[in-house]
Amino acid sequence: MSKLFTPINQIRLTNVAVVRMKKQGKRFEIACYRNKVVSWRNKLEKDIDEVLQTHTVFTNVSKGQMSKKEDLLKAFGTDNQTEICKEILSKGELQVSDKERHSALDSMFKDIATTVADKCVNPDSKRPYPVSMIEKAMKDVHFSVKPHRNAKQQALEVIPQLKSVMPLERAQMRLRVVISGKEARKLRDKIVKMTTSVESENWAEGTLDLTCLIDPGNYRKIDELIRSETRGTGILELVNLKEVTEGEELLE
Repeated sequence: MSKLFTPINQIRLTNVAVVRMKKQGKRFEIACYRNKVVSWRNKLEKDIDEVLQTHTVFTNVSKGQMSKKEDLLKAFGTDNQTEICKEILSKGELQVSDKERHSALDSMFKDIATTVADKCVNPDSKRPYPVSMIEKAMKDVHFSVKPHRNAKQQALEVIPQLKSVMPLERAQMRLRVVISGKEARKLRDKIVKMTTSVESENWAEGTLDLTCLIDPGNYRKIDELIRSETRGTGILELVNLKEVTEGEELLE
């Protein structure tokens, strides 16, 4: 039988994720293992050999066509393939099929809805909503996923939009604050302005013992205020991370 030879300027690769970059009017591509590109960019994977299928720069991965040395030197100022691969890996565009793209967007859509359901409640009943109900509301406000941003950021951004179609508020945090000294009364007024409600307030020998509910977004501000104004003598205790009534909010 006659043997088939692959030309020496071609490499055949299968089941690859391609990262592409255009520079100096030329196209450069690298062949990576699936699921490893995002891990590398998030600094979860640090071994370049776990990411690259080959330390080779291509003009076209699917055809196995490798870039010319002179093109690499002109575009990157070096012909060190590994260093060029790293630059393309960090700055290039990950090529994915339509099916993969839709699957990734659907997955992130669910992640965002799950995050909203975890962070928010119905303000009337204090119960969380089912994730499916949050997903429906996200579709009602025509929310579109931004693939390059994380789910938590997008969840915080969509909450105000969801309020236009359903009663919704961030689940509250319960805090206990203990402050003594001459600053206690002045600090008390500043803290109360950042609370949703004060549940109890006791004074004994000039020491304030306050329990309150706050929006989670104000926790850091209150923490920094107490640290700076009391020079570390004030106490901030997180009693409950979320003030939620057990059980989901169901549609009648």
